[in-house]
Formats: sequence, structure tokens, C-alpha cells
Amino acid sequence: MKTLLVIAPQPGLAEAVRCVLDAGAFRVLHHVEVWAAEPLFSQGSVDAVILDAELTDVRPIRALEHLRRALPGCPVILYANASQWEWEEEAYLLGVDYILTKPVRARLLTSLLERSWRKEQTPTPVPPMVSPPAAAAPARNPDPALGALRDFSGILTHSLHTDALLREFLQLLREILGVNRAAIFLRDPAASLSSAPALGVPPSGGPGRGGHAEAWTPNAALPAACALGLTPQFLSHFALSFRGGIGAHLQRHARILRRGTAEAAHDPDIAREFELLGAQVAIPIFDRESLLGIAVFDGRLTGELFTNEELALVFHLLEELGLAIRNTWLHDALAGQHGMMTDTLDQLGSAVVVVARDLSIVQANLTARGLFRRGSTKPGDSFAFTDLPQSLGSKVFEALQTGSAPPPSRCKLPGTGDATFRVVLKPCQRRSATAPEAVLLLLDDMTQADRAQQMEVEAANLRLVRKMAEQLAHEIGNSLVPLSTSQQLLSEGKDDPATRKEVTGIMGDSVRRISRLARQMQYLSRDGLRRVESVPLAQLIEEAFKEAHAENPRASARLQYESGGQPLSLIAERAGLKHALAEVLLNALQATPDDQPVEVVSSTETQPDGSRWVRIDVRDAGKGFDAESAAHATEPFYSQRTVGLGLGLTVTRKIVELHRGRMEVRTSAPGTVSISLPANGSDLEQLAE
Repeated sequence: MKTLLVIAPQPGLAEAVRCVLDAGAFRVLHHVEVWAAEPLFSQGSVDAVILDAELTDVRPIRALEHLRRALPGCPVILYANASQWEWEEEAYLLGVDYILTKPVRARLLTSLLERSWRKEQTPTPVPPMVSPPAAAAPARNPDPALGALRDFSGILTHSLHTDALLREFLQLLREILGVNRAAIFLRDPAASLSSAPALGVPPSGGPGRGGHAEAWTPNAALPAACALGLTPQFLSHFALSFRGGIGAHLQRHARILRRGTAEAAHDPDIAREFELLGAQVAIPIFDRESLLGIAVFDGRLTGELFTNEELALVFHLLEELGLAIRNTWLHDALAGQHGMMTDTLDQLGSAVVVVARDLSIVQANLTARGLFRRGSTKPGDSFAFTDLPQSLGSKVFEALQTGSAPPPSRCKLPGTGDATFRVVLKPCQRRSATAPEAVLLLLDDMTQADRAQQMEVEAANLRLVRKMAEQLAHEIGNSLVPLSTSQQLLSEGKDDPATRKEVTGIMGDSVRRISRLARQMQYLSRDGLRRVESVPLAQLIEEAFKEAHAENPRASARLQYESGGQPLSLIAERAGLKHALAEVLLNALQATPDDQPVEVVSSTETQPDGSRWVRIDVRDAGKGFDAESAAHATEPFYSQRTVGLGLGLTVTRKIVELHRGRMEVRTSAPGTVSISLPANGSDLEQLAE
């Protein structure tokens, strides 16, 4: 059984070959790249290679070179979509046996394979060996290509410095080949790393000079990066370009260009650039993916031209040089980004520390160094993990081990006085990793912020006290005016029964207003409940309505209570909850017309967590709450009436929250205030004062 190796980017060609050949006589293997089949090459188990190639770029040429080095005697058949004689000629020169166009034809492919194998089996006549005289035998020199590659490895010590790398490379070429004049032109590094012109693809406007101007206008220029035998003044005013001349030709064909060829002679731009540079050959510089630049050379110092083998060697050396240049550009870009990030972090007022998994410090900005190394006597020392306080170091270590971020916390650091710092830890972990690679530690000095917040709270409290004093003075003054008037009336008509009755009613109203105000202040000042007990809800609502009706005595006022037939009870502070309901009912009475009742509906509801709550809805018959009044109804001193302090619903909310309940003012007509309380309030006994 013969083994066929199919090198193709897609499995379609391999499947087509399997379909047309006899499965009992041929085994078809498929690989995407040539290098992936290296184990087969080393075993010698490949009988023929079928290569799927587009004859429009340089990649098939490199694949063929690799195949010929690995399998020098193996038949190679190349399949292409279209015929291109320029590339076919190059492929035949590289050792391809046959070039076919798709689709795969069974009889033709079988015949060509058998013909190739018969050709291999035919013995080649070996001419008789004639031994020259021993004295005439020249000494065998080492392979010059191996020597060149050995010398080329010496310039890799400059691989992070482009200028030094290029100078050493040109000096090496002068020593090896005797180059008289040479120059290397490179693209802009930033443009090369972001985008690169495709290899072997003609410009959008065709093969002429103008067709490439629109494709890469921003990155078209190729300035000189290094030269031998050319003056800097000349090179400062000269550059190659992808828009025409040598640059456009090499970008389009990706091959070595000689000055004396017909291609160069027919293009006046190419001829002029060769003449100005005094060069005889131009070679593209690749990084195996894109075109980075162009190298131009004159002949030898002796005036001789380079052979094809020498130019092929230089081409491969330039390819390795291109990889080194690209790596240098990447290194410079990363170093620049790292420097910019370091400068940015140093401008922050927050301390930033990045700790790697091995507890080495990846990054520490100036604020962190000044914060943790304030007592160091060696300013040149590097920042280490041991410089972190033990409390922070243990948290960082735990985050590295567990991969979870603890909640933000606050701490005090040694040597910082009363300063308080906010600590945030963030593990840095990739999606595919099982453990974090590093932990980001952020510390913010919150001393000034806390002080400003405290001052703002104190200022807000002072504003609240001032407003409360104004409102209390106004309310108490309004209550004292009737008392003063009643006292005067009582002294003038103390024996008149009608006067005494009127005065008694006025004084009673004033006393009730002052008493209600005192109770409101009392509940607002409390932080806990007093005595809690089981309270029947229906009875509590009746008592609260009577209290509210006493504050707003109207003969037509009535209560309509609906409990759904459920006798509900609550664990609560009876007096406090009654006062809270009375405030809501008083608010409803004031908004309800004389001929309408105040509705109260109670029900039970179960929350998603399984807890049971009692809900009390108080509805008036008024116009309801708009969005603004509903949003501010529970705020202190908010009222849309001209009388009262506006503390009623504020007090209700405070009492409900002490019972661990919730209060909601709804934007609806009629106006509705909903109070939700836990049905099982047994834990309230622990909160009672």
C-alpha cells in the first residue's frame, strides 16, 4: 500500500483524492502545514506528496523548499485553481513533478503517480569513477552556507536593538560576500504591528504605480534604516514606497529582483531607483507572515555579481533578520506600554501593588513605595512582599490560594497615625486557569473623605435641628395662642356657662396638639421598642381610628375595615403601632370627603423565602398621591397643608421600621399607604428596650 501525503489548508482535496483512488492500494493522509508532517518524513513512510496551493503568493514556494529538503527524491504533484506560468516555472525549478488544475481526475492522477514511481525505480547509470592523482586533490572546505549561518548567529546578541542588529548584519554580509554597497529599507514599526500588506496580492488598481496608492497610503513609505556605502544626506531625502518602483514590485511578486531583468528594464521607476542607489539586486525582507522591508545590494567589491545560490542564502538570512526585527518592535511596543502604565500608576494617589503567585512584586507605584517603605534606610532597595504589613500580606496570600476576593475592608497601617485606609483585593485569573496568576492590591487613604463625610453629616444634622426648631416654635406658638386667648376669655366671663364651655373646647384642642407633638418627638427619638405583646389587629385598628378621629372630629367620619374573615394578631408594641396607624388614618381622614369612609384592608402574604407577612392597606377617598408627594411623603416636615408639622408619616415609618416592617406610599387614586409587618414577630422581644 502506497502512502500519499496531502498538504492542504482544507480537507476537501484529501477527501477528493480518497474518493478517486483505490482505498486498498492507497492510504491518504492530510496535514494543514508541511512542518506538521515532520514525523512522517523522519520515518520515510511517505511515497508521494500532493500539495494544494494558490499560485499567487510566496507560501507554496516555501513549502516546496521544505519538502525538497526533507524528501529530496519523493514525487510532488501540485494542484492549483488556475494556471499561472510565472509561478509554474518557479515550482518546476524547485522540483515539482507535475502541476494540475482542479478538480481531481482519477485516471490522470493514477497515471502520473505510477509514472513517478517507475521513474524512481529506474536505475540511473553511474559513470565510472576516475581517481585523480593524490597530489592534485584539492582540500575539501566546509560548506559555506553552514559557515554563514554560524556567523549569522553572532548578531542575535543585538536582537533587542534594531540599529545595532542591522549594522552587524550588513557588516556580516560584507565579510561573507564582499558586498560593495547595501541599504535596508523598513516600514514604520507602529504601522507594521497594526497592519501589513498581504504577500503576492496585486494592488487594487492593478499592477501599475497608481493602483497601490489608495491601498496603503498611510504606510506606503519605506525609509532607510541602515546602509553601507551610501551617504546619510542622500538617504534622508530618499525612500522606497509600496506605491511604485521596487517596493510595489516586490510587494506584488515577493521574489528577488535583479537590475538587468526585463521586469526592471520595462518599469522606469524601478530602473531609476536602481540607478540612484547604485544597486544590482533587491531582496524582500519577510517575517514569514508579512513584508517588513527591502534590502538592496550592489555587486561584490571586485565588481562581480552574486550567484543564485548566494542570493537564496541571503534571502533566508533576511527572513531570520525580519523575525528578529519584528520581535524587537514588539519588545519596544510592550516596553513603551509598560512604561506608560507605570507612569500612569505613579500619578495615582492610591497605592497599587500587584503580587505574583510566587509572591514576587510585579508592580508597585510611587504611592505604595512611599507608604510601605517609609522607614527604609536603603532607598535603592527593590520593593518586596515582606514590606507589606502582616495583616495585608495574609489577605493577599489567601486570595492567591483561593482565587476569591474578600469584601472591601478598612485598616490602619503602622507609622501612618490615625489614617484609615480602604483595602480592595482583586485576583487576576484567566478563564482557562485554575488559580489566579496575581493579585491586585489597592489602598485608598479615606481619612480626608471620612472627615469630609462626618462634617457633612454634622452640617446636615445642624440644618435638621434648625429646621426642627423653627417648625416646633411655630407649632407650639400656634398651640399657645388659643390657650392665651382662652385664659383671657375665662377671666372675663368666668361665670358664663357658654363661655366656659367654649374655652374648655379651645383649650382641649390646644392640649391635644401639644400632646401629639410631644408623642411624635418621643417616637422619633427612640431606637427600640418598649414592651411587646400579642395584639389583635382588628381591635388595634379600631383604637387607632378613634385616636385619629379625636384629632379630626367629624360627625360623618367612619371606618370600613375588611380582613377577609381572618382574625389576625401581631407581636408588637401596642402603643407605638397604634400611634403609627393613627397617623396614617388621620392623614386619610384629612383627605377624605365628609360622605366617604376610610377603608382599611388587612391580608397575609408569603414571601419567596417562605416568611409570612401581614399587610395593612389604608385607602382614603381623595385625589391620591402624585409622584412627587409619594416620593417625599415620609420625609420630615414635608406637608402640602398649611397646618401641622409634616411629621405624621415620618413617625409612622420610624415605628414600622422598629418593628422590622416596611411602609410604601403608592402613586394611585384613591391614596393608599401600605404597611407590611412580620406575621411572626417573636424575635422583636429581643429588640425591646
